[in-house]
Amino acid sequence: MILRMSTMLLRTLREEPVEAEVPSHRLLLRAGYIRRAAPGGFTWLPLGKLVLDQVTRIMREEMTAIGGQEVSFPSLLPREAYDLSGRWTEYGDGIFTLKDRRGADHLLAPTHEEMFTLLVQDMTSSYRDYPLTLFQVQTKFRDEARPRAGLLRGREFLMKDSYSFDLSEQGLIEAYGRHRAAYQRIFERLGLEHTIVSAMSGAMGGSASEEFLASAEVGEDTFVGCTTCDYAANTEAVFTPAPPATDREHAPLTVHDTPDTPTIAALVDLANARALDGRTDWTAADTLKNVVVTVHHPGKEDEILVIGVPGDREVDLKRLDAALSPATATMFDDFASRPELVRGYIGPQGIKARYLADPRVAPGTSWLTGANEPGRHATSVVAGRDFTPDGTIEAAEVRPGDPCPHCGDGELTMRRGIEIAHIFQLGRRYTDVFQVDVLGADGKPVRPTMGCYGIGVSRAVAAIAEQHHDEHGLVWPDEVAPADVHVIGAGKDGQIEAALTLATELAAAGLRVLVDDRRNISAGVKFTDAELIGIPRCVVVGRRLPDGYAELRNRRTGDRRDVALTEMTSELLSAAPDHSQK
Repeated sequence: MILRMSTMLLRTLREEPVEAEVPSHRLLLRAGYIRRAAPGGFTWLPLGKLVLDQVTRIMREEMTAIGGQEVSFPSLLPREAYDLSGRWTEYGDGIFTLKDRRGADHLLAPTHEEMFTLLVQDMTSSYRDYPLTLFQVQTKFRDEARPRAGLLRGREFLMKDSYSFDLSEQGLIEAYGRHRAAYQRIFERLGLEHTIVSAMSGAMGGSASEEFLASAEVGEDTFVGCTTCDYAANTEAVFTPAPPATDREHAPLTVHDTPDTPTIAALVDLANARALDGRTDWTAADTLKNVVVTVHHPGKEDEILVIGVPGDREVDLKRLDAALSPATATMFDDFASRPELVRGYIGPQGIKARYLADPRVAPGTSWLTGANEPGRHATSVVAGRDFTPDGTIEAAEVRPGDPCPHCGDGELTMRRGIEIAHIFQLGRRYTDVFQVDVLGADGKPVRPTMGCYGIGVSRAVAAIAEQHHDEHGLVWPDEVAPADVHVIGAGKDGQIEAALTLATELAAAGLRVLVDDRRNISAGVKFTDAELIGIPRCVVVGRRLPDGYAELRNRRTGDRRDVALTEMTSELLSAAPDHSQK
């Protein structure tokens, strides 16, 4: 393969694109890999499509290696299946919907669990058809309220999704393990540093759930790790160990006048100044903050919910949404309509709303909290004695230094990452919905159990760009680069012709070549473009051509050395990745 820059649809940009928010977006635009087509939608230009195809190839190879069979579903889907699963309503405004000329509802697929399940129902009937793993590489659509960060959060994106179908729980566990290992191999080949973390299933449903997060400062996902053990989790999935229940005696609940203390800080200052309950060591952690939210249930009426968390913590809305999924929550502000909820002075005792508490609000714990009267708080408000929550909820923020919930010995550290894959043990959620049964070995019906495994293909390209760039431009790993070598004809005394000759020799040897054969372009501009484009190796046919040499540059290390043109092909072949399957 030879790509000639003199005829390619390629335009590099000298200036920083004003709309680019993160390095991957900025560099993929500047280097001519993508072009904005619409909010949250991008055109893949020739170089970008080559990278996308390389990433897709690696995923196909690894999926085929574990027995996956590729299919391809349409993106335009009828409503009926999503009504049966409940997800037409659950997704709410998150999906694109439309009507055909007959008035029938359709959607642009956000995901394809329903379609895979219906296909298997249609085409299998016996235990002899199992186990089965199907996958596809397909465009998905989500109506993102705020598309941002280029390929990292768009409305249209490419995904590799696969589904395992087994007739036993052990079969599901084994299929899950095979996919997990395949994903690790995929990301190793893509050159992506990543962490596997415990996660929430969300609208997908299912039980066991893990995310693969590529380390990146611009990542939207925050995850934790332990300083002692191997525990790692998305912050939405971090669980809080409850303190042991206690039956020790507490003072009676006492109400105090606490004017002008609508904030935790003001309350703590007053409590210490007045030595409430004889104490002058009150801290925010001794108070119980009660936060009112409006819960939006898909297809149902909104609900008022009060969340109780220790006063030194904030409610994390992402954790709250994960806990309430498929419902979502927003902060409640119409206190005039609910006068019994006294803003700044809410307590859980006698509250007239559904009340969920942080696990730290365990039976026997005592709190300084609101008295449900303006300007008044109460001390010795004891969980299990003075109030009983309707349940617990993981909604409080997670902080660095929190104790590890897994081992209890280490502390949590926090990092940011880009979600590049998510795997689930779905179980029988969808086979139950569609009543998928096959004949078992004993002649009795058996209901298959499913696993779901997704990788964001276009997002993976952006994640690679985030991890593999420097101040000059992109630095692609060997296996995903759009070419193996970038040959530059500096432009003088037959150098372009010599570069084309060398490019032909390299291509004949099986290498993918990008050759800069542009005339009337300075060598300096060509070198700048080469660094921006980021091909792993660059050959400069320039000043030493009369001596039979060209300069070989390593984009990642910056090493440069002169190599005889007669030896250049063997030199590059020894360093290039195996192309036998490309």
